[in-house]
Amino acid sequence: MLEPPGVAGRKARGARAPIGPACEWVKVNATNNSGLPGRLPPGRRFHWLPWCLFATRRIDWSVRGGSATFISRARAAVRHTPALSGCRCRVGVTMRDPCEGPGEKEELEEGAAATGHPAEVLEAKCSDVDSDSDLETEGTHKLGELVKDTLYLRSCQAHNVVPASCFLRQGSAPELNLRHRGLGPQGARALASSLMSNPYIKRLDLRDNGLCGAGAEALADALSKNSSISDVDLSENQLGAVGAQAVCAALVMNPAIQRVQLAGNGLEEQAAQYLAELLLANTGLKSLDLSYNQLNDQAGETLGPALAENAGLTELNMSWNHLRGSGAVAFARGLEASIFLRVLDISYNGCGDPGASAVGEALKTNNVLEELNLSNNRISALGALSLGQGLQVNRTLRILVVSRNPMRSEGCSALLKSVRANPLSAAELLDFSDIQVNREFDDLAGSLKLILPRLCIKTAAHRVEYRRELLPIFRPSK
Repeated sequence: MLEPPGVAGRKARGARAPIGPACEWVKVNATNNSGLPGRLPPGRRFHWLPWCLFATRRIDWSVRGGSATFISRARAAVRHTPALSGCRCRVGVTMRDPCEGPGEKEELEEGAAATGHPAEVLEAKCSDVDSDSDLETEGTHKLGELVKDTLYLRSCQAHNVVPASCFLRQGSAPELNLRHRGLGPQGARALASSLMSNPYIKRLDLRDNGLCGAGAEALADALSKNSSISDVDLSENQLGAVGAQAVCAALVMNPAIQRVQLAGNGLEEQAAQYLAELLLANTGLKSLDLSYNQLNDQAGETLGPALAENAGLTELNMSWNHLRGSGAVAFARGLEASIFLRVLDISYNGCGDPGASAVGEALKTNNVLEELNLSNNRISALGALSLGQGLQVNRTLRILVVSRNPMRSEGCSALLKSVRANPLSAAELLDFSDIQVNREFDDLAGSLKLILPRLCIKTAAHRVEYRRELLPIFRPSK
């Protein structure tokens, strides 16, 4: 008898572990009725198989419990078990509820063996009231899940990697979360083959898996062919220029993907060229996160013109990069011509006064942008004055964040005066956090709120609650 680790010890103590999601192993009764040579001699034999091969839903299976879906999974698992290869087997799966008495399982098991007809129609005890209807309507979905799991297990075996149990438990859920799993390039290759034709996954989260460029290339082929995935997170995977090239090429081919996160991947000016090609070619992408990379001045000069020509991107996160000097100015000029971008975060870049001045010029003509984050960009009072010139005529900007800039109270007051001078201003939130302001600023803020009652002004001394309204594509589905 083949037994999983620890079974002998439990038997010696008279203890038996429950079968189900709380147990990692399932005992399969395989009877070789063919009499043909095989790895198992004729007669009843038991074989232990991992529970992950059978898991479908959160069900406590009774001794008679199960479903036709479960039996089909058992058969598929046996077919791919080396110890059972070569046998034409009748398969019955014997399972026990955690609360079941100690003798019931053995009696039923022996009865099934004696009749020669192992139970293939199993009953299930579900914790949910509507579990019976769920089992009746699973049908096609469960068959698709079985095919998906089988493809993944075969791929893992071919690439010599351990299967990710959470993928096998994913079923038909719309989100696959595999972050921090350490998949590596080989794990990505094994996963890619299962993603190509997977119709269930809408959001794929592979953050922090050490995919590197090779893993990204493997996944890119799957992403270019999958028409159901619309949200991908590949942050913190050390993709570099090679990975960026592969991912961008896949996104150009697949307009179904609307949201992509590439934060913390060591992207530099070489990767910026591929990103620029993506912005010029892809009209399906709505949100792009490039934060925590090394995109410098040269990258800004490359991305700026591409942003100006882009048709579709509504949210861009460029925070925690190195856009300074000429790069920041070139990027801001791209903002001036953009007619789709509604949310822009360029905080923690060190744009300085030249960058703030270029943004101010962009705000004079841009009539689309609604949210702008310029916090921690070395903007002085002089830069605030230039930025304010754009606020005097802009009609769409609702949120402006300039916290942690050395503009002092003078620069903050200049921005307030610019908003006050614009009777058509759409301002709802001005964030001056971590900047010390004086009484003159407080008096000016009070008078401005009389003109714009909806305006929230946030300072180090005055914390306000402001609820941001999400863009339609980012609102959670009901």
